[in-house]
Amino acid sequence: MDGWTGQFLRVDLTSRTHRVETFSEEFAYRWIGGRGFAVKILYDELAPGIDPLGPQNKLVVAVGPISGIPAPNTGKTIVAAKSPATGGYGDGNLGTRVTDQLRKAGYDALIIEGRADRPTMLVIDDDRVEYLPADEVWGKGTLDTNDWIYARYGKGVGVLNIGQGGENLVRFATVRSLEGRSGGRPGMGAVMGSKLLKAIVVKGSRPIPQAFPAEMKELGRDDLKAVRAMDKEQAWSVQGTDGVLPWCNEVAALPVHNFRGTHHPDAWMVDGERANAVRMATYGCPNCTMRCGIAVPDEQGRESEIDYEPVGLLGPNLDIYDMAKVGTLNRLCDDYGLDSISAGGVLSFYADAIERGAVEGEPLFGDAAAFARLLGRIANREDEVGNLLAEGTMRAARAIGHGSEAYAMQVKGMEISAYNCKYIPGMALAFGVSPMGAHHKESWIITYEVRQTDRGSYGRDKAQKIVDLQRVRGGLFESIVTCRFPWVELGWGAEHYPIYFNKVTGKDWTLDDFWPMADRIYALMKLFWLREYPETDRYADYVPDAWFDPDNADTEGPIAGMYLDREKYDELLGHYYDIRGYDARGIPTRATLAQLGLDAEAAVAEEYATLA
Repeated sequence: MDGWTGQFLRVDLTSRTHRVETFSEEFAYRWIGGRGFAVKILYDELAPGIDPLGPQNKLVVAVGPISGIPAPNTGKTIVAAKSPATGGYGDGNLGTRVTDQLRKAGYDALIIEGRADRPTMLVIDDDRVEYLPADEVWGKGTLDTNDWIYARYGKGVGVLNIGQGGENLVRFATVRSLEGRSGGRPGMGAVMGSKLLKAIVVKGSRPIPQAFPAEMKELGRDDLKAVRAMDKEQAWSVQGTDGVLPWCNEVAALPVHNFRGTHHPDAWMVDGERANAVRMATYGCPNCTMRCGIAVPDEQGRESEIDYEPVGLLGPNLDIYDMAKVGTLNRLCDDYGLDSISAGGVLSFYADAIERGAVEGEPLFGDAAAFARLLGRIANREDEVGNLLAEGTMRAARAIGHGSEAYAMQVKGMEISAYNCKYIPGMALAFGVSPMGAHHKESWIITYEVRQTDRGSYGRDKAQKIVDLQRVRGGLFESIVTCRFPWVELGWGAEHYPIYFNKVTGKDWTLDDFWPMADRIYALMKLFWLREYPETDRYADYVPDAWFDPDNADTEGPIAGMYLDREKYDELLGHYYDIRGYDARGIPTRATLAQLGLDAEAAVAEEYATLA
């Protein structure tokens, strides 16, 4: 079976045993890899209602058929589990040497079950699997842990590890790799921590199976050069993702003061140009052609690898306009193993609750030192406040009350990424309908919406665009598995990816052949949610009340007096459901599931809720 190793490695931490399992060619072509493999495995194997932080949850590390081959930006891996943040399916995509090393070891996915009896490091070296004590680094941050592993195994191995946030089961703890790679916003780091799994080390020596390896090697070499040349010509890597900050500020889409503001005159002080001016180093994922990891100095002069999301959420959203202070907060998040997006959202929510009188204490907006202290309290669950905020914005707001849920900027338990959608209906809907929670990577419609359409419209075209983008970003790229940046930022055509797929598998697919697979993945993610929340309805796909509140509208600037229309948002949501073949609750119908070949999954879903 060219393109896949055809094997999963299943590890039981409780018994310290493992076994190799095979999968069929039919399974491979139905689910492709990465997210597809992960959601199918978790849906089939997890019982409804299990505790995401209990031993019954499973962590899946999965790659795809083009992962790790020499082609533009293929060094990506999926980490997935039932989400501690949302209770639904959760995953993350991160650049790591695990990508090629896992494939060279002979596996397309690693399935981790049970719970170790002590802090453990899982080491995989081809057929050999070891469970080694990790007591020496338990309690340490991800940076020291990474160095400790490299000192023992060399920098060529693949590494996934967690910090104190994962160890202490912070619901938005991530998995970390390399110098600054991070993935698993829905709490994948907490799942590792719940299993007392400090780190995973992978080393392989076998060739990655490909139908036409010589042709793929030549094509990959040429395309790597081509995309690097495009990046050099367009100078995208000069500012990286933080280059979008001035645009967000200009069009009133920047999160300021817990999303209450949309732009600020001092935003330029933390933009991509300023990041480039103080750049200490640049990092990227394996096979990267456009390195986006710009390291800036924190307040102590140490490297802090930033991009737009943490800058937006840890900077303007906290009323901080000093790059070094943002760098300090970002480095703390990285070292603690906390998602910087969710951390920024949690911190801004709590400061807002203080400002509005719902609670008393610190920090106040703009107090970077107090925010830094609070991050430590959260990562270590040190006290009542740290423990509360470690639960995430949604649960913290429910505990605090006093109307705070209205300005808890989250969807389904996941904090909103750094795009303020007070008057951007399509992007708001993209946040709302993401089956994982408010994540921008699922359908980044904002530039299309603001630049090419009537920004304030709620037409069916926007719903269709969201579906189209989900198919490419959340379906194609998350299953084959590769980075979306060459396509998003440089205009490297999506048609290149079926060519890579065909070279490694021997198939003759076009882009259109991937869309049923993408729709199948999204439908199963929805069924996963339905199984956990049988009473779910369309309001699960709503964004925070603050965006519908006329009293929260800007009083000046490009969108002064404008806000989302709740009734029109619901109409736009209806268009999305109709295009997807979902019912009024946002659940795939029997007919849709049958068309996608999910009859067996539909039968399971019927045990928990009636399907239309």
